[in-house]
Amino acid sequence: MLQTIKDRALYERIHKNPLFVDTTEEEFDNLLMDCKLKIYEKAEKSNYFKTPQEGLLIILQGSAEVHIEGQDGSSVMLEVLQEDEIIGFSNFAYYLGEMARPLDKHHIDMEIAENSICLQVPYEVIKQRMDDQQVRDYVLRKMSLRLANVYTSLGEQVRLADEYGESEPYVRRVQDFMNSPVVTIHAEAETKEIAELMIGKSVSSVIVTDQMGKLLGIVTEKDLVERVIAGGGSSSELLAKDIMTKKPHTVRLTDYYYEALTKFYKHGIKHLPVVKAGKPVGIVTFATLITKRDRNSMNILRTIEESSFENLPIVKAAIYDVLSNLIHDEISTIHTLEIITKFYDRLAKHCVMLAVQSLEDKGKGSPPVPFAWYQMGSGARGEQFMLTDQDHFLVYEDVSSNEAQQVATYFQHLGNEIVVHLEQAGYTRCKGFMMASETQWRGTLNDWRERLRQWALQSTPEQILLGYNFLSFRFLYGNSSVNDRFITLVNGQLRKSSTFIYYMAQQEREKPIPQLQQNFLTLFRGRSKADIIDIKKHALFPLHHCLQILGVNNGIINATPLEIIATLQKKKKLTKDFADEVRHAYEISLSIRISMSWEKHLRNEAISTEIDLRKLRRWELNELRTTLDTVRALQAHLLSKL
Repeated sequence: MLQTIKDRALYERIHKNPLFVDTTEEEFDNLLMDCKLKIYEKAEKSNYFKTPQEGLLIILQGSAEVHIEGQDGSSVMLEVLQEDEIIGFSNFAYYLGEMARPLDKHHIDMEIAENSICLQVPYEVIKQRMDDQQVRDYVLRKMSLRLANVYTSLGEQVRLADEYGESEPYVRRVQDFMNSPVVTIHAEAETKEIAELMIGKSVSSVIVTDQMGKLLGIVTEKDLVERVIAGGGSSSELLAKDIMTKKPHTVRLTDYYYEALTKFYKHGIKHLPVVKAGKPVGIVTFATLITKRDRNSMNILRTIEESSFENLPIVKAAIYDVLSNLIHDEISTIHTLEIITKFYDRLAKHCVMLAVQSLEDKGKGSPPVPFAWYQMGSGARGEQFMLTDQDHFLVYEDVSSNEAQQVATYFQHLGNEIVVHLEQAGYTRCKGFMMASETQWRGTLNDWRERLRQWALQSTPEQILLGYNFLSFRFLYGNSSVNDRFITLVNGQLRKSSTFIYYMAQQEREKPIPQLQQNFLTLFRGRSKADIIDIKKHALFPLHHCLQILGVNNGIINATPLEIIATLQKKKKLTKDFADEVRHAYEISLSIRISMSWEKHLRNEAISTEIDLRKLRRWELNELRTTLDTVRALQAHLLSKL
């Protein structure tokens, strides 16, 4: 064992584990001689629980899932374990001599969720260490937390079953919503026969089987188009075995809804054969799963639409439940944000509607003129995965001087009321006071024309910062005609403000992106500023700013970053390859930010966007390096266009 631990940092980390922490180096080395360092690859399965003598498994790096399989072949995930957590507590009663091997009638497997390094601590070592009171206390704490988590998980499953019934996606299994019987064909069938079968059965895929009925592959409409039509092949020459996707990804009858959905997203496929004993018994399509989930989405939307001021906080909890499932199931970052943004948009609109109604109930009347309400910041960009602070403004119709004071007073009240309702829903007040409750963030169309003109004339760092925040606006509620005139107004003012836009671009020149050299790990001899990268400051903000300026220069406003990239590519201002690189950099930056913030949220810690590079794995560092290189290239591209 000692020879296998060449990394001194890993050696020290194990020594600091509560199982070994108070041992001398000599005692620790002797204990390690009986332990084993195990290295697992992602998706690797291990029947770790075959014999209880294997003891406990400490996860030093990575994560793993523990599944239990019953006699009927059904499988349930018991727990997901992260770094510094322990696998094997189910056998502890055996270690203590209290009972025979537990769960004899069940099969327990461990599946690696990501590349992992684990330490196997055998029973004999555990027995020696249990004489130490601190070790006993540590084990008791760990077992208590694990027991609490198991009961919480079981309670949640019961709650969902009671609330939604067995038909709801959270508790439904593949056998409940698959299409069956499955349409099959033999491997020697010609492509013409396959196409005719698809048309005749009104299906988009056909399963290929052997003479025994075992699954060989799958042929989809996409396969026919790409491998026959686009490939220039003759339908009389190519057979099913020539164009099928061999060994396709599959699901079992007893797999849960979200297990199937995860496979669709992870592998980029749209059809999943359902197999039993190697034979296809059904098919699940991506469209089917999305349709099934619509009912749950409708439940949340109904919760939003029916909420009053008093129960607005309930909506946040409902949305966070969905977010937790999406993150746990490793749904792509972009798709996760698309789903969550739809909920947040509905929540924000509902808050504004309640604010308008509240003023009527208080005797302050209804809006005297048409208005439009806009979000700014992460909410406007479609990046708000958790409720943060408020960023919004109001625009309303121009009025005569005689009506100006009365109208302004109403919208002052409305701005305040909107802030109060959003706060009740879970949005904190903006520390920079960029909210419709503030005079500078509400006004008539003429007020906004003059405001934008003043920003352009001054071009101070403060005004440029306001400009950046403002340019990420998105219309959410109100009169579409007012919005159309406002968009025209903003475009007109920006065309007159080339100097302001130039200064915004120049400011990007003064904010260089950190360089991560290939051998940067050699720099980490002690903690320093070189260890830290702020993903928001060093990647997301520069990327946003460059896209905003490029967008403005090409008449693109009131759009999300992905919409700007797509439009710039369409206008041939970005090549397809470079646009793809920017999209990838954007998604990686968001993914890192979301995973970091969500983990801190679960630990009830303050949210931070700083990354300690020493804690990243090599592939994560490579992704981060590529991302920063792309953002730097986008900066250079922007400056070259000035």
